[in-house]
Amino acid sequence: MTIIKSTEPFFLPGNRTGILLIHGFTGTPKEMRWMGEYLNRELGYTCLGVRLAGHATRPKDMIRSRWTDWTASVEDGYHLLRCTVDRIYFVGLSMGGALSLLMSTQLEVSGVVTLSAPYEIPEPHPAWQIQLYSYFRAYMPKTKEAPGAGWFDKEAYKDHVSYPLNPIRSAAELKVLLERMRAALPRVTVPVYMIHSKDDRYVTPENMEHIYAGLVHATDKTKAYVMGSGHVVTKDAARGQAFEMARNFITRIERA
Repeated sequence: MTIIKSTEPFFLPGNRTGILLIHGFTGTPKEMRWMGEYLNRELGYTCLGVRLAGHATRPKDMIRSRWTDWTASVEDGYHLLRCTVDRIYFVGLSMGGALSLLMSTQLEVSGVVTLSAPYEIPEPHPAWQIQLYSYFRAYMPKTKEAPGAGWFDKEAYKDHVSYPLNPIRSAAELKVLLERMRAALPRVTVPVYMIHSKDDRYVTPENMEHIYAGLVHATDKTKAYVMGSGHVVTKDAARGQAFEMARNFITRIERA
């Protein structure tokens, strides 16, 4: 197994506050690196960007991965980071946001930041039917648009690395993961800050509203919109605004 160059996991040492950064479906740690570097540089936080199982190598590796492998990747990263810090925040993009919410009910964290997190995928078929279909067709297009059409920062898109197609078998796993996340939302008790672009055509903004409504026992919950960005908020044109929002939230919780 060879990790795609520039998409390796990263560790940025700093103070006793740790940030575990979790990338999205078919993505890589690279899409979280700029945010990690910002939080490390501006506030001195210790940042670890994990690589989810089956990602940043070959699409066939992702097909072999299950949703429990992705939660295990988060848990492994958490325990690695826990050796060097006193408290940990989860910061997750897209599926990484869903994983952050779910795993915050199983691991001791101080807060969660989600970016472009999905509540559900717009697929009416149950997971078992998607799994069955995957035996006949391995991949499907991510959108009907041309690659990069949803990005505002075209130069940043040129540097972006992710699998070009969605593995259908993995889409079934994502559907199950999101079912588990939705069931876990009432059990989330830590502060949560949600960021979503109003211009996200891949995971529409309504997803954030549904997640927000499900967080009935979070001690502190905030939803924030940005504009002028596609789905990958951490790399697109509004990334600076998203970074600042996350920084301000974590700083506020740290001082509480």
